[in-house]
Amino acid sequence: MGTKMVETLSAISTSSQEVTSDILVLQFTIVTACIVGNSSNWVLVDTGLENSADFILESAEKRFGKNCRPQAIILTHGHFDHVGSVITLANQWNVPVYIHKLELPYVTGRKDYPVGDAAVDKGMVAKMSPTFPHTSINLGDRAKELPPDGSVPNMPDWKWIHTPGHTEGHISLFREKDHSLIVGDAFCTVKQESLISVLTQSEHISGPPKYLTTDWNTAENSVKVLKDLKPSLAIPSHGEPMEGQKLTNHLEMLVSDFKEIAKPKQGRFV
Repeated sequence: MGTKMVETLSAISTSSQEVTSDILVLQFTIVTACIVGNSSNWVLVDTGLENSADFILESAEKRFGKNCRPQAIILTHGHFDHVGSVITLANQWNVPVYIHKLELPYVTGRKDYPVGDAAVDKGMVAKMSPTFPHTSINLGDRAKELPPDGSVPNMPDWKWIHTPGHTEGHISLFREKDHSLIVGDAFCTVKQESLISVLTQSEHISGPPKYLTTDWNTAENSVKVLKDLKPSLAIPSHGEPMEGQKLTNHLEMLVSDFKEIAKPKQGRFV
């Protein structure tokens, strides 16, 4: 029930936005994915929901031509709204899928995430389903561990940053030459727990989605790590991209008032 409701919401509006010459953000209302690179070397970062595959394929073809395919898929973590289309796309493209080693059990069928906390802020999750989807997927041999040196396969100017808290192996991606940051779920620019906020994409700086974040001390530290990188552009998985002084101000506010802004006041994961 919960998954179908989320997919219905995601189908309300799909769009794409070029935020740099080599980053195309794919917006599925509920979540985003990114196409990063150029026609000779590009990757997909996250894969949206199960019904996101067609729009991803159409967007890639429009950008790079018919029968194009990425060098790899990179996952920020294994939650259902980031891996929904990964099996379909990885099989169609015949490409590897890279993820942090701590997330590998969740994408190879060996471990399930905790059930989402529907009590958090009495928000979107509680409205949709009492038990949010948590079942793992099984990518088999396609799932590969990200290199331990911080490099990202087929993304030569980027490095992955371990930003746990939302999940134990969550990562963000950072490009130092222009200080671009692909955030994943380390923080949001929309109040993801609010259905109205998600549908309108109303700007609201926040921490990771509350209903699936289990370690708030670690999540807080991850936001500090990202702030210290001094990003000039942040592309979150939930909400619109943010850049410049606005981003700097919002991150400073989030770090200084993290417990008030980000941490839930009630629920199992407090």
